[in-house]
Amino acid sequence: MKENYRRVHSQNMRVYLAVFALLAAVHCKELFNGGQVLRIHAESEDHIQILKELQRDVDSGLDFWTHAVSTERPVDIRVPHARLYALKNFLKENNIPFTVMINNVQELLEREREEMLGNAEMERKTKSLNFAAYHDLETIYNFMDTLVADHSNLISKVNIGSTYENRPMYVLKFSTGGEKKPAIWIDAGIHAREWISHATAVWLADRIATDFKENRAPVPSILSQMDIYLMIVANPDGYVFTHRSLSEFYRFWRKSRSATSNPKCHGVDLNRNWDAEFSGPGASDDPCAEDYRGPSAQSEIEVKNIANFIMDHGNFKSFMSLHAYMQLLMYPYGYVGTDAPDRTELHDVATQANKALNSWHGTVYKVGSIFHTIEQASGASVDWAYLRGIKYAFAFELRDTGEYGFLLPADQIVSTARETWYALRYIMQYVCDHPY
Repeated sequence: MKENYRRVHSQNMRVYLAVFALLAAVHCKELFNGGQVLRIHAESEDHIQILKELQRDVDSGLDFWTHAVSTERPVDIRVPHARLYALKNFLKENNIPFTVMINNVQELLEREREEMLGNAEMERKTKSLNFAAYHDLETIYNFMDTLVADHSNLISKVNIGSTYENRPMYVLKFSTGGEKKPAIWIDAGIHAREWISHATAVWLADRIATDFKENRAPVPSILSQMDIYLMIVANPDGYVFTHRSLSEFYRFWRKSRSATSNPKCHGVDLNRNWDAEFSGPGASDDPCAEDYRGPSAQSEIEVKNIANFIMDHGNFKSFMSLHAYMQLLMYPYGYVGTDAPDRTELHDVATQANKALNSWHGTVYKVGSIFHTIEQASGASVDWAYLRGIKYAFAFELRDTGEYGFLLPADQIVSTARETWYALRYIMQYVCDHPY
């Protein structure tokens, strides 16, 4: 009976997917005008399976911002204008509840771009960086140079290699001296569209430098024991691509920009390409999919550069990666639901870090393993780090929980960064106090 029910739904879905394709052909000019983000509330396992099948169809034109995992978590989908009617009708036909999360994506995109242009003009006049603004790659790299020049006794800029499109990959090293001291790794922006992660990392770089200069606890103590390596842009090619135009297609690009086996589909999800149960569930083998894992483990030069740098160093004690959105603080594993050997300690550390984060602005995060908190994900960087003996491995999903999604307004950057800093600061101090 249940199989028949699913078969009928599957047939219905194929019909609607065909309608999507037809509408796209008829209304191609409208594709990026007036698109919406729908928040879908799956109420049963059948609903989840239907949504999963929709996501697997890479030709549907739907952009899943969050994935169908359980009835406890909503599914956010960016829907181009040309597909709105068909999808809403399809959801109604299948009794799947939904609400409109973002009424007009293009409107928010235009506002975001106008703010960036206005801010760039202001920064040219004042010759200073506004931390409450989003910036392109060139501006971020220039900021890094300025920071290094202003704090040359503490910070150096390390080139760890080049990207697929031959852009340099830079890491800021905060160190009071010594060779290959125990170290902490923090990266941001491995998914290109998650701009709040890059902006947070820019603010963090300045904050670490300032706190050290002003002898503000606990930064001097942490840096007396450990070095901090901060990578503000882990996916430079993808990030540059998100700045190309006002089109939703560019702004919401997630992957790298490498060529794949399908000439029409570029890029690999760099957070599914690590040698950590690579090619398992939670990553796609379709080059056109958002979570395409790549042809082999660490096939992507960006992942290879980071992995080689960390392994060559050989003394990292913590690995933390900043993502967005959903307000989560997570630890291994992502590829399997089994508890990591250090699960109890990692959960306690994350819980206390979450309390520190919450103390600034009252923002509520959820704590747990990647698998149980967000979704199954094979080939993820945090699992890779943990499996190589870096015990204190954590992934953050920054603000928000859905009002803006990947389009978090710039006026929330500093609050987001500051509360994240409180959590990172707690973890770094803990790592210093618990050597292994």
